[in-house]
Amino acid sequence: MTLELITFIATLLFGAVIYWRESQTNGVYRFFNKVMNSKELQMKPDNKKGFIYQQNLLLRLVYITVLFLVVILITRFLIPIDIATISLFASMIFGTLIGTYCAGFIFKSTAIIEESSDTFEEKFKDVVEKGKDFVEDLTTKEPEVIERAQKEIEKPKAQEKSARDRLKDKGFLK
Repeated sequence: MTLELITFIATLLFGAVIYWRESQTNGVYRFFNKVMNSKELQMKPDNKKGFIYQQNLLLRLVYITVLFLVVILITRFLIPIDIATISLFASMIFGTLIGTYCAGFIFKSTAIIEESSDTFEEKFKDVVEKGKDFVEDLTTKEPEVIERAQKEIEKPKAQEKSARDRLKDKGFLK
């Protein structure tokens, strides 16, 4: 169980590194794309898709599984000890898959924060300016506002009919 946990944590980091590496350059994917596809079907030069980067879940799972199968086969030939069990294999695949999605989330949130940081600064400056204007209005117009309020307070209110009287006038009450 300890070996599986260590492997899972290591493959989380491995998945993040693979995702980051493919987001920077996708040369291996481009090479296989050129070898396997005709000129008309090949990737466009501005396409950043890779084995892991910008792939859907099923293809990521297939590519990660194939990668670990190849690694396990190579280690079986080099080291004759049976280290790779089914549970270890599953934790490697699952850890790498989770690591790629965590890295994708981190990269996307970082990009969104960088894009909107300019608008946050502009909004903050607008709020500060409006606050300054509001404070200036309060300090300069304060005597006028106080005089208006005093006039309204001193003004006697006209005698209005009560709600009961209005209902009696409409004929709803007797």
